[in-house]
Amino acid sequence: MDIRDLDRRAGAVLGEVVMQVRTEQLWFPTPCPDWTVRGLLRHVVSQNEGLAAAAQNGSASFRTWNGGRLADNPAGAYRRSNVRVADAFADGGALDRLVEVREFGSFPRRIALTFHQLDCVVHAWDLARAIDVPYNPPPDMLELALTLARRIPDTDANRGPGYAFERGVKVSGTSSDLDQLLGLLGRNPDWVSPLD
Repeated sequence: MDIRDLDRRAGAVLGEVVMQVRTEQLWFPTPCPDWTVRGLLRHVVSQNEGLAAAAQNGSASFRTWNGGRLADNPAGAYRRSNVRVADAFADGGALDRLVEVREFGSFPRRIALTFHQLDCVVHAWDLARAIDVPYNPPPDMLELALTLARRIPDTDANRGPGYAFERGVKVSGTSSDLDQLLGLLGRNPDWVSPLD
């Protein structure tokens, strides 16, 4: 499996949801308690820009990781930032080179892409749920994301406010793989917008 291809496809899957966001939905709440749809889109664009810069330079500034701008075209901003990620990782056999990922530390580029793929899969659900559109990620993307999520420690030392993920949410052992993934990453699979 080429993680670059899987990541490109995950970015495209997220992009399909982003394309469905209407202007009036930008202020809708999301399953991410601190973000509206616009805030979540800005986060995704910022993360893409930070990862692309870090992949090219070994690291990126705090400002780059957090400075994504949507202007009046969030879908266009996402598309451009997603292309930057794909271009930054397009160089052949450089997947073992280290890249600094925000405050989380340095990882081989292949691991950074695996985390990015996980983010794409989960944030696509966040957006889809917020704007009430269907979302069914491809099984191979879901499998890799679930495998990674099971490896992320669920302790107060690395989960909760200020961290990338909330503490896990208990879901039934017979739940779908997507619901298990969401629960592992602190999302309630039954989340319903307060606007409904």
